[in-house]
Amino acid sequence: MTGTPLGTPGSPATPDSPGTPGSPLRVGLVGYGLAGSVFHAPLIAATEGLVLDTVVTSNPDRQQQARAEFPDVRLAATPDELFARAAELDLIVVASPNKTHVPLATTALRAGLPVVVDKPVAGTAAEARELAALAEERELLLSVFQNRRWDNDFLTLRKLLSEGELGDVWRFESRFERWRPKPKGGWRESGDPAEIGGLLYDLGSHVVDQALVLFGPAAAVYAESDVRRPGAETDDDTFIAITHTNGVRSHLYVSATTAQLGPRFRVLGSRAGYVKYGLDPQEAALRDGSRPGPGWGAEPESLWGRVGSGESPVTGGGRAEPTLPGDYPAYYAAVAKALLEGAPNPVTAREAAAALDVLEAARRSAREKVTVTL
Repeated sequence: MTGTPLGTPGSPATPDSPGTPGSPLRVGLVGYGLAGSVFHAPLIAATEGLVLDTVVTSNPDRQQQARAEFPDVRLAATPDELFARAAELDLIVVASPNKTHVPLATTALRAGLPVVVDKPVAGTAAEARELAALAEERELLLSVFQNRRWDNDFLTLRKLLSEGELGDVWRFESRFERWRPKPKGGWRESGDPAEIGGLLYDLGSHVVDQALVLFGPAAAVYAESDVRRPGAETDDDTFIAITHTNGVRSHLYVSATTAQLGPRFRVLGSRAGYVKYGLDPQEAALRDGSRPGPGWGAEPESLWGRVGSGESPVTGGGRAEPTLPGDYPAYYAAVAKALLEGAPNPVTAREAAAALDVLEAARRSAREKVTVTL
């Protein structure tokens, strides 16, 4: 549920309390690694109606980084310290390791706080639906940070589909590929199932979510998943094929072992196709310290995709299709509007659960070498 405009959770709003009309909603951010420091903190800080109040991290270097980047932010070493003053906050953002998502989101909801959870919201679809039910019971927002719904190429493809430029889509190819021949280590590449690591649940969460948003529910899933790099503990090269209930076939690739990168999107329809190379520039800009402002999310004409039929875009076939600017700030703007005005939740936990149904089916398919019917 989207919930209603908030006062202070658990008590009436006072002139100095968070949630007072006209004052920004105070956000507690749990985790200041890649997700917290590169994505969530800058986007929260750039959103009208939100203020980054507290960052939770026990790492002294990350505490120093957070204070340098946001001088007014408060610091907490543990989530317990944050929840001890839950009445001072309006929103909790969970950007800590995957295995902590469910317990932290559960604690926040039981404390009466709306929650944003980084993807994947949970390790299983059942856990995601349990969280969704708890949020609905408490009439609190529970939203999942699927930022790549606001990638430049994805927004452009949605526009092309809405205008009927491609006709009936027959096949959607989506690649999120990298060349990282040596494992980096850390929990994301851990072989411990409790860590919910590996590319299937990392990059796979993005490409599956995008496919479901574009083409609707999955009817069947087939997958191939490999551990290719010496020393790797979990999947680093995975392919997922989805047959959607409407007949569209999605072929999704996530890999850390791709020496030559393919197109980010190749979409084939009855009238034309769309081919787009290169990743949305927003992550690189955020990593480099840039912040949302004029010209945010735009890319040069040389990187535009092409729409056409009967010829390769590499040889000049088709026409250049202007890429719409990417818009990660739109996610937190929608969250703020949901909390302050009761507007729709930009990404629901039940939508995330549907994607987890596909990821679980893909894992089973790869393990048992079968096609899984949903």
